[in-house]
Amino acid sequence: MEDKQKNGLSETLETGRVAAHMVRGAIKTGKTVSGAAKGAVAGGPYGAAAGAIWENRRLVSKIIITVIALLLIPVVFVVSLPAVIFGGLLNAFSASALMDVPILNNNAAIVENVTEITSIIDEIMVGGLEDTMEKIEVDFASSDADEMEIINPYADRPLYNANQFIAMYCAYKNKDYSGISISDMANILRISQSSLYSYTQTEESRTRTETDPATGKEVSVTEKWRVYTVVYNGEAYFSEHVFMLNEEQMALADAYAQNLSLFLNDGMMQSISEWDGNFIPSLGDVCFTDGATDVVYYNQLDERYADKPYGTDHIGSHGCGPTSMAIVVSSLTGQTVDPVAMAEWSYRNGYWCKDSGSYHALIPAAARNWGLNVSGCSVSEPQRILDALAEGKLVVAIMSKGHFTKSGHFIVLRGIQDGKILVADPASYNRSGQLWDLSLILREASRGAAAGGPFWIIG
Repeated sequence: MEDKQKNGLSETLETGRVAAHMVRGAIKTGKTVSGAAKGAVAGGPYGAAAGAIWENRRLVSKIIITVIALLLIPVVFVVSLPAVIFGGLLNAFSASALMDVPILNNNAAIVENVTEITSIIDEIMVGGLEDTMEKIEVDFASSDADEMEIINPYADRPLYNANQFIAMYCAYKNKDYSGISISDMANILRISQSSLYSYTQTEESRTRTETDPATGKEVSVTEKWRVYTVVYNGEAYFSEHVFMLNEEQMALADAYAQNLSLFLNDGMMQSISEWDGNFIPSLGDVCFTDGATDVVYYNQLDERYADKPYGTDHIGSHGCGPTSMAIVVSSLTGQTVDPVAMAEWSYRNGYWCKDSGSYHALIPAAARNWGLNVSGCSVSEPQRILDALAEGKLVVAIMSKGHFTKSGHFIVLRGIQDGKILVADPASYNRSGQLWDLSLILREASRGAAAGGPFWIIG
């Protein structure tokens, strides 16, 4: 059973097909879904089931069947993810015209909906970036500066967490289930497209050398430069200023985002949920020497780093990404870059994602910034991973629910011993001392990783 859960949802969704058909009549009203969703926020998936049962205790005979289904499939899809994922609330329990399978039990159909939403968000993000670049051009044209420089961390592609946009929209609609649609969400985002990004500016004098055409001598010329830095306002801006969510809606949106990330197996929600501000005593200087490469080890829960800021979060709770890259850079470059320095770099360059950890693009971007070769690698290429580790390279992996995390978590694969994998887990010194089967790591790696993941070969 454990292996089935870790392998994904296909088999469990198929098992729940018959039960979902029977559930069709049990969840018809907004009240049912509302109570269940609140239960999900308070007590997780089984809290959601309890909420649904209690509010509909007169329908116990039908809801009992629901509970059976909920024990077989992830509850969150029945009661915690509104119609934007299912393409319509009742369609979640109705067979489509083309398939004798409710969309709830059609993994591909749900993913297709999410992919469509993500594509729309991506288009809007690109548009928002273009709007901001136009604003910069207008500002420069009205200035007395001689030249300008634009620092744009998003030039290659926009960075965002689609799960959070979907979750915020669902929480914003609240009980207006009939009004939830992909087109409605797109319209709201398009109206606010120009608010997705902003920019900061500074002015500085720069001196350059040129040849005086009259004398043929080199002379120094001082110019006024205006330096623009593009800033992604983030999902938090939309939560507060566009969707204007209250505290209850924010909590609901967080639950939606966690559930959606769990379903998609994308590792986008990287947090130590049980972290309460505590830390472990300083580990001091730790270096693993049992692999092909000596690896400098950092732990995000170390008292030297845990309560240091990562954006508005903390390294202890959300800093597995920068801590992993601190391990990699410190090990492969000879430079000492600790988690605090890496977290600051990640935040400054736009790779921090509020309440979610790091955008996956942090890994290749940080590697390149420190002059390291990096290439993405899929779960279907285990030999590449083995070869890289044998050559002394390091491999960063984004893991999903399993032995390393309950949601998403970056770790570093650091070598091979006795046919098994050595790791540097930034959240556990104990796990870093164990040997791991590559098959387990491949099985629990994120299936929806971005930026070339779920593995990045570095070195």
